[in-house]
Amino acid sequence: MPGPKPPLVKQQAKNAFRGKGLVLPEDWDQPTGPEGRQYVDAFKPSELAAAHDPQCLFAAATPNKYHVDTAHKIGRQFATYIDGIVGAVCQAWDLWRLQAKFQGLIITGPSATGAPGCLMGPTLEPMIMMNAPKATPNELRYSKAIAKAVSDGWQRWQMGVSVPGLPWYPAFAAMPTPVAPPTPNVPSPLASCPSAAAAEMTAPRLSQGMAAALGGGGQHSGELFDSVADAVAQAFTQWLPQQQIMNVMGYGPVPTCAPPLVPVGPVTGGTNIPAPGHLAT
Repeated sequence: MPGPKPPLVKQQAKNAFRGKGLVLPEDWDQPTGPEGRQYVDAFKPSELAAAHDPQCLFAAATPNKYHVDTAHKIGRQFATYIDGIVGAVCQAWDLWRLQAKFQGLIITGPSATGAPGCLMGPTLEPMIMMNAPKATPNELRYSKAIAKAVSDGWQRWQMGVSVPGLPWYPAFAAMPTPVAPPTPNVPSPLASCPSAAAAEMTAPRLSQGMAAALGGGGQHSGELFDSVADAVAQAFTQWLPQQQIMNVMGYGPVPTCAPPLVPVGPVTGGTNIPAPGHLAT
């Protein structure tokens, strides 16, 4: 299947950010007493009761039009940024998926085994940065931090993936030829290949990696990183059991096949063709 659907991941990230309950302006102290009266008199009645968009990523400290306008303006900026960076992650994810391949598998009879590191694919960071928002210095800093953390976590997860003796080649249990020809594997979900580093793609690890890559500073960076990490981690968890491993072409010798005395035998010491496209469907 294709990678995660960008609109769903974007919405998840924005929902998570909105759930942080951030208020603008920050630390607003509503005037009271005589000063409060002066504050009210300084505005038209309509300016004191502006409508706030509930989909805005920030809450307004008061219904004051200027507070609401500030929340809306900055909320739109953050929403646009989240759409951009999440979209870039999803695009890179799909490019990786199309180029991913299994290599170095050991096939014995119907079973395929692969040591950690048998799943290979390109580095995500440059592919994320290709489409990431970077129009301002802050956007560039945030995008670099997110791209590095997602890429590093993905790489560690990838290098931990193994193939635990899956029955991918049932015909190889009894082959009537001295050599089993290239044969596609029985499709199975990517979740059937566990990774010793699966925790690297969880929200806390990704968010920590983003913060470390940023190196400090950045307004609302913590909430932003938490939200993007949460959305990416959820999408990753949902993707693993849905993504099918297909067209892993296995082949190998059948040393015990010796017709007519021994007409069939199992593949022993077989392997696979390490061609990209094993996750392309």
